[in-house]
Amino acid sequence: MTEPQRRVPAPPRGTWGTVLLPIRADDSIDFDAVEAQVDALLHFGVDGVYTNGTAGEFFAQDEDEFDRLSRIVADACRASGTPFQIGISHPCPRTQRQRMERARRLEPAAFQCILPDWVRPSDADLHRFFDGLDAARGDAGLVLYNPPGARRVLTPPELCALAERTPDLVGVKVAGVDAAWFDAVRAQCPTLSVFVPGHLLADLLPLGASGSYSNVACLHPGLAVAWWRQMQSDPAGAQELGRRICGFLDHHVVPLLRAGYSNPAVDKALACLGGWSRVGTRLRWPHEGIPPETLEGLRRAFDAELADALPSTV
Repeated sequence: MTEPQRRVPAPPRGTWGTVLLPIRADDSIDFDAVEAQVDALLHFGVDGVYTNGTAGEFFAQDEDEFDRLSRIVADACRASGTPFQIGISHPCPRTQRQRMERARRLEPAAFQCILPDWVRPSDADLHRFFDGLDAARGDAGLVLYNPPGARRVLTPPELCALAERTPDLVGVKVAGVDAAWFDAVRAQCPTLSVFVPGHLLADLLPLGASGSYSNVACLHPGLAVAWWRQMQSDPAGAQELGRRICGFLDHHVVPLLRAGYSNPAVDKALACLGGWSRVGTRLRWPHEGIPPETLEGLRRAFDAELADALPSTV
C-alpha cells in the first residue's frame, strides 16, 4: 500500500496579525481576552492569524497553555474561513516537534518554527531538524522565523539550499534584508514567501517581499489591512504612509528598545495606542512591560503624529 499523497502547502501572502498574550496581575493568561483579540483580528480582515511569534511570548508558555491558545485560534479561524499558522517555536527542538505533533490535528496552514538556538546548528543538524519536522507536520507547511538575533542567521545561498531540500518550507520571516538579499533569494527560490517587518512592507514589497507578520497590525489590524490594500492600488501613497509609520517608530519606539525594553513590550504598547484590544502592557514574569508613565508619553506623541491614520471605525 502506498502512502497517501500529502497536499502541497500554499505559500502565504499579505498582512497577518499576531496573537498577543494578555497577562493578568497574577501572571496567568486571560484567555477571555485572547478570544476577544482573535475575534477583533478577524473582524478587521487580516489575511491570516498566527500564534507564538516573539510578540506572542512563545518562550513564556507551558504546554497546556500552548494547546489552549492553539485551539482558540484554530476554532475561530476555521469558523471564519481565515488561514492561520501555529507558532511552535521553543528553545528546545524536541519541544518544537512535540508541539507540532499535538497541534497538527488542528490543521493549520503552516507551522512557524525557529532553528535550534542554544548550540549553533551545523548543516547536518539543520537537515535532521527539518526531516523531523517534516515527519510530524501532517499537511501543513513550514515557515522559518530567522531573526537577526538567531544563533545562526542563514545567508541567501544557505536559505535557498535549505528550501530546495525542504519542499514543505513555504516561507521565511526575516529582518535586516536589502535589495541584494532579495535578488539572491528570488533568483534561486522565486516561489518562497518572504515576510518582512510590517513597518517596512511598502518599501520591500517591490523588491520581492510577500507580506508581513505585522507589527503594524499590533498597532491596529484595520490600519495594517487598509495599508496593504493601498500598496496594491496606490504604491506611492503607501510609501508615504510608511515613512510616517517609520518616523514615529524611529523617534519614539526605537529609543525604548535601546533602553532595554523588549519587542513584546513595545508591541503590546502599540496595541494599547491603537485601542483595538485589551491586551494590556504586562509581560509574563520575569520580563518588564512599558510602565504607565512611559506609555502616556508615547500616547501623546502618537496622538500628535500618527493617530489620524487609524481607521475611523474601531
